[in-house]
Amino acid sequence: MPEGHTLHRLAGELTTVFGGHQVQVGSPQGRFADSAAHLDGTRLLDAEAWGKQLFVRFEGERFVHVHLGLYGTFEVRADVPEIPLPIGQVRLRLARPGAYGDLRGATTCALVTAAERAAVVAKAGPDPLRADADPDRAWARISRSSAPIGTLLMDQTVLAGVGNVYRAEVLFRHRIHPLRPGRTLRVSQWRAIWDDLVVLMAEGVRSGRIDTVRPEHTPEAMGRAPRVDDHGGEVYVYRRTGQPCHVCGGAVRTEVLGGRNLFWCPRCQPTFRSRAAR
Repeated sequence: MPEGHTLHRLAGELTTVFGGHQVQVGSPQGRFADSAAHLDGTRLLDAEAWGKQLFVRFEGERFVHVHLGLYGTFEVRADVPEIPLPIGQVRLRLARPGAYGDLRGATTCALVTAAERAAVVAKAGPDPLRADADPDRAWARISRSSAPIGTLLMDQTVLAGVGNVYRAEVLFRHRIHPLRPGRTLRVSQWRAIWDDLVVLMAEGVRSGRIDTVRPEHTPEAMGRAPRVDDHGGEVYVYRRTGQPCHVCGGAVRTEVLGGRNLFWCPRCQPTFRSRAAR
């Protein structure tokens, strides 16, 4: 599933390509046809992301709410000499002269009102990529919870936009075991995690990939081969099961939590022991 930086990058691309233009809106697949007819020929104002939710705003305070889910893609093409015929199951097509965007395979594609958009946003946690985010909202949930911090970081009602890659990497960078109960963290640890996510995810928006290793652990600095993976980016533990840790040399481990794989280094992220248990 795409992580939050992907949706923010997509929102910026949609705004740049279609913002301020009257657009043709269609549903070649047919599942969005009635809603598309209401929007066809109207002006697309902009697009924004909140975590993994995307909202494309049209005049009249109407929004297309998109959640890509596991398999969704939203392909945007600009400066094309001719708009091609749609290929495959295109749920939503946006088009103007010289540009088009095709949405396929999304979990959600719905025309919603401003009030309905607000209701979706109200259920989401703070998004590290938004200037209006309040990290204390997430801390209020984390500090009271006995659930593992690895679970809480992926709960979109606690924190919006963080997926499996950022979860694994930010916990490694702060030497926190993913199964450590949320309520055992100190507020200073949480704020350090939040501040790190703000920087890492913003870089993801800029570059279009997830890079989390510090300068001293890049392939060039360590004299190692670059990572080869369809997710791209240089990482510490994500999908590196059994490989040596870039910091300590120990083997990276994995375990399933909530249906998703955890990745961590047992040496750099030791199991948490409370003082009461010592």
